[in-house]
Amino acid sequence: MAAQREPNSRLRDAIDAAGCTYEALARDVRRIAAENGEILQTNKSAISHWVNGTRAPSGRVGQYLAEALSRRAGRVITPNEVGLHVGDADAPAESDPVLAVTDLGRADVERRRFLAIAAFTTAGVAMPLGYDHEATARMLRARTGTSLVGAEDVDVVRQITAAFSAADERLGGGHGLTTVTAYLADTAAPMLRGSFPSEALRRAAFSAVAELAYLAGWKHHDLGEEGAAQRYYQVGYKLACEADPYGHAAWMMRALAHQALSLRQPHHCVDLVEGALRAGLGHVDGQTEALLHITHARAYAAVDEHPLAARALLAAEDALLREDGPQPSYSRVSGPAAGTVASHTARTLTDLADHIGTEQQHRDALTRWDPVKYKRVHALTHADLGDSLAAQARADEAVAAWTQALVLMEGMTSDRTRKAITSIRSTLAVYQRRRVPGAADLARRAREVLA
Repeated sequence: MAAQREPNSRLRDAIDAAGCTYEALARDVRRIAAENGEILQTNKSAISHWVNGTRAPSGRVGQYLAEALSRRAGRVITPNEVGLHVGDADAPAESDPVLAVTDLGRADVERRRFLAIAAFTTAGVAMPLGYDHEATARMLRARTGTSLVGAEDVDVVRQITAAFSAADERLGGGHGLTTVTAYLADTAAPMLRGSFPSEALRRAAFSAVAELAYLAGWKHHDLGEEGAAQRYYQVGYKLACEADPYGHAAWMMRALAHQALSLRQPHHCVDLVEGALRAGLGHVDGQTEALLHITHARAYAAVDEHPLAARALLAAEDALLREDGPQPSYSRVSGPAAGTVASHTARTLTDLADHIGTEQQHRDALTRWDPVKYKRVHALTHADLGDSLAAQARADEAVAAWTQALVLMEGMTSDRTRKAITSIRSTLAVYQRRRVPGAADLARRAREVLA
């Protein structure tokens, strides 16, 4: 005999707080389902079964129920909050990006380990290619928020994002992660449920929260928590579609492709970046367009399409020369576009086995980045420069570059810097046997840092 399920007290309390009958709530659920293209027969008996624990909502019905309660309560109520737990495999499929980013932020704070071990999936890279933005937009616009959101509210989100982005570059992704995600879940995302005095401000609000979600994803990426990073990028893409389905959405598609390329998982990346270019061309400035083209080049190089990679490199260089700003904040977050193009050109040339060209591009990148403001970028670039020098059998210079990288990495909470240190140890062992000056000391310091 099956065990009797416990009553869902959290759902019952939420319904009581909303002050509505089961019949009225069932009607709300049916209406919200219809907004999302789904016809339901939900009635007051179904609500009663869910409260008593004898049954649970199936499919997306739990999301519709949480949305109905949110509209009545005037605040974000997630399925998890009312005892309707979304499984790990189902979490990215949350149809409401505002609820999804709220759940992600709360999971970071309350169930840190659960989110940290979430799996990166190659299928998830292609999510934007099948995303129905119009259906989501209809659902989001059906809301009538009670709190009025002003320009100051949006500006504060941007200021907090900028401050933590700057700290992230100097101290690593682990610095302030919980603070960022808690603010995202408890303050920034709920702002999107309010009412706005203009369409321009509404779009600005969605853009600001999308940028904060991108930062959370980037911080997870820097910590090596790739499944969590992918989820933030996915929801950031959905929020960006509501803000600007052309330029900002294209940028978030680039973010998903960039992550996959960093993990050497190029599946879907060419299609994704081509989709980003289709969306963004004619809607973005030259600096942002250059960043899309350079990611296109990396995607081609990763799948051994060398002539196409070379063509995309030239397109990036051409776009970079275009003076037609202003560059939006969502793409300025990656730093000076010329430096980013040089860094990614170097990575593209590495895949093309052009080590001399790689070295030149890394050295060019170092001149483009402020060494204080972008300390982590300098550290990782010195590490990559050392790799290109080692590939040219220039051992003394490689050791010098790696030593500089290690100095810059001191005090950072970053898995990417740790991986960079780990990757040089086998080459250092060879250098030690050959008595390359400085190799033994560098190997010792690498061991101490990794310990």
